[in-house]
Amino acid sequence: MSDSRMSDSRSVVLASASPSRRRLLESCGISAQVIVSGVDEEDPKLTSLEPREMVIALAILKAHTIKSQVGSEHLIIGCDSTFEFQGKSLGKPLTPELATARCKELRGNFGFLHTGHCIIDTKQGIEISDVSTSKVFFADMTDAEIAEYVASGEPLNVAGGFTLDGLSAPFITRIEGDPSGIIGLSLPLLRRVVNSLGLSWNSIAKSAVSA
Repeated sequence: MSDSRMSDSRSVVLASASPSRRRLLESCGISAQVIVSGVDEEDPKLTSLEPREMVIALAILKAHTIKSQVGSEHLIIGCDSTFEFQGKSLGKPLTPELATARCKELRGNFGFLHTGHCIIDTKQGIEISDVSTSKVFFADMTDAEIAEYVASGEPLNVAGGFTLDGLSAPFITRIEGDPSGIIGLSLPLLRRVVNSLGLSWNSIAKSAVSA
């Protein structure tokens, strides 16, 4: 049976300043133009939402914020992540003190990493939003390990204060879900959305856009 999905290409635009998200796209052959949305992620109207609702709302807001800046042959990807622990959303710690407290809460425990996605096909005028959720288990880190990790500066500006592809990787003992979603952009989810749009994966994987 022939594959009837469209073969016409799309130029990918990533509405995020995250180097990890860009690296994920590059790892599977997608060269994305980066346009930072400048959306206020600490807006109380957004942070008061439930974790899954918040990441979807922010992903949609980011994608729509840059929509007017791109042409009609683009695929815009907006993403946002948060870590849910005991019903609370743990965003970026921003300070060493809070990062240390977070690590001590999470050691020997588990939580849920939610990444919201909003993908807009500007050519077809179609928008699809979805959330990737994974369960993350942490080792029982020692105080010394926590102090050294926080001193590296890595946890200050990442959701939950940890990264699967960075210095905290040795402290993540197990995950249930999609690894790329934990890093910040679910590649399996993106592929499903691309297929739902009637496009082939190669319609974006072969796009080459200069940043």
